[in-house]
Amino acid sequence: MAGVSVRKIKTICVSCGVNSGKDVAFVNAAFHLTEVLSKRKIDLVYGGGRLGLMGCVPTAVVRHKRQVLDIISSAFTINNLVGETCGKEINVATMHERLLTMMELSDAFITLPGGFGTLEELFQMISWAQLNIHSKPIGVLNINGFFNGLLIMLWNRNSLHTGHERS
Repeated sequence: MAGVSVRKIKTICVSCGVNSGKDVAFVNAAFHLTEVLSKRKIDLVYGGGRLGLMGCVPTAVVRHKRQVLDIISSAFTINNLVGETCGKEINVATMHERLLTMMELSDAFITLPGGFGTLEELFQMISWAQLNIHSKPIGVLNINGFFNGLLIMLWNRNSLHTGHERS
């Protein structure tokens, strides 16, 4: 198709929770995502945690013979969220520096179920895209409707023209 550019994604940043959640589908979807990444020869950039889904994803990526880049904040090491990493490590001082480094080293972003930290990472990437800090694809893996409420809120925000969007 003329005029359409195709972006080659070599690295993807995956944001997800430090808990696996109550639904086994979350873990299954995380493992399936790593299979897709492997088949497409996409390496992982992630925030360095080794608990819950944050532990499942990098472990499976390595099992599929792809590279993992762990961006680890000192806040994670202080709170024992890191454990043994399974890829190359970049240690940073702050959570903001962690997000910035993940953004700079990733070609795209995908969010799986998680808590407030996961949502913070998602919204930071969206905000930076709105500010033209990056123009990279951002996706949400809505496993069993986990993000339905959020997506409805975002849809309504845009469709109601609340005055918060730019003209």
